[in-house]
Amino acid sequence: MAAALTPTHEDKFSFGMWTVGWTARDPFGDPTRTPLDPLEAVAQLASLGAWGITFHDDDLVPFGSSPAERDAIIDRFKKQLADHGMTVPMITTNLFTHPVFKDGGFTSNDRNVRRYALRKVLRNIELAGDLGARTFVLWGGREGSEYDQAKDVQAALDRYAEGMNLLTEFVIERGYDLRFAIEPKPNEPRGDILLPTIGHAIAFISRLEHPELVGVNPEVGHEQMAGMNFAGGIAQAMWQGKLFHIDLNGQRGIKYDQDLVFGHGDLINAFSLVDLLEFGGVSGAPAYTGPRHFDFKPSRTEDYTGVWQSAAANMRMYLLLKERAASFRADPEVHEALALARVAELREPTLAAGETAATLMADRSAFEDFDVDTAGARGYGFVRLNQLAIEHLLGAR
Repeated sequence: MAAALTPTHEDKFSFGMWTVGWTARDPFGDPTRTPLDPLEAVAQLASLGAWGITFHDDDLVPFGSSPAERDAIIDRFKKQLADHGMTVPMITTNLFTHPVFKDGGFTSNDRNVRRYALRKVLRNIELAGDLGARTFVLWGGREGSEYDQAKDVQAALDRYAEGMNLLTEFVIERGYDLRFAIEPKPNEPRGDILLPTIGHAIAFISRLEHPELVGVNPEVGHEQMAGMNFAGGIAQAMWQGKLFHIDLNGQRGIKYDQDLVFGHGDLINAFSLVDLLEFGGVSGAPAYTGPRHFDFKPSRTEDYTGVWQSAAANMRMYLLLKERAASFRADPEVHEALALARVAELREPTLAAGETAATLMADRSAFEDFDVDTAGARGYGFVRLNQLAIEHLLGAR
């Protein structure tokens, strides 16, 4: 068991630089930790078995750095990555910290701010191409409003789409092997954020000029803040071919964004999620092959020893849940319960090959002769199936 719970590069575990590097300042208190050198973040995460590290532009290069300073920082970072065998699978851009973005980046009411935001992102896309990142995440945390009359939402969505269309054209022109992933969130820091859920983001993407280059980067806590079932949302994103990246953390109910260690919130849904990602493909193959990215915040109560323990806990929780999900899938009683619940039958087309509305209307067995009372009286055994899942999760089977 110990070997199975030891992270390897094959697990594709990655962390945001802003996670382990969070100094723990919050709206009510000063930092409890000193700033973390990005080079130290690379070294420590590599020692824990992580495969990759991600960052906002300002996480690596302080805002306002000169071109020469920027180049020197990036060169040192590249060497550190090479020395520790780490990769950069994803990059994102900070369009939320500086006061200039207080009304958003792509959707600010101020046209000059929108132009500045686009230039900032284009510059970071060049860095993504240089580092070989495959995904560019866009979290629009300031793209929204607190007051209905303050934001023309239809015009804001036009501007959002305009920005995304420019970015995809830029990637095509430069020949970068890079896709974009929109990260939804319902609120915080804005009272209401545009594209608040997976469904909103996917609907928006369908209107873009190059929708094939744009998907989603759902986060556990963000969806659960809106009362959504995260595993269900991920299933739909995969069904629509739009799960380009994923952010894993923990959340305990509808409240502020907690960013707990993965599994330290809704544990049952975390189990279902790992089961889906690892065993939800055809014939039990992994349904998702991208990075398992952790976007958490080490508790404000921790020193740096606790920070690295927290980072390790994310990976261990994922591997424990993967182990438990494999046990669940191999259990003969689970197979029987799944058969009773007719879960596999849902994969069978409702209509026969070539069947039309007219032939269905002519099939008396589908309606006139169908015994609705017998069918209505039959149980599906869903509670038993869920009990088996929980027992495997608890290690009781």
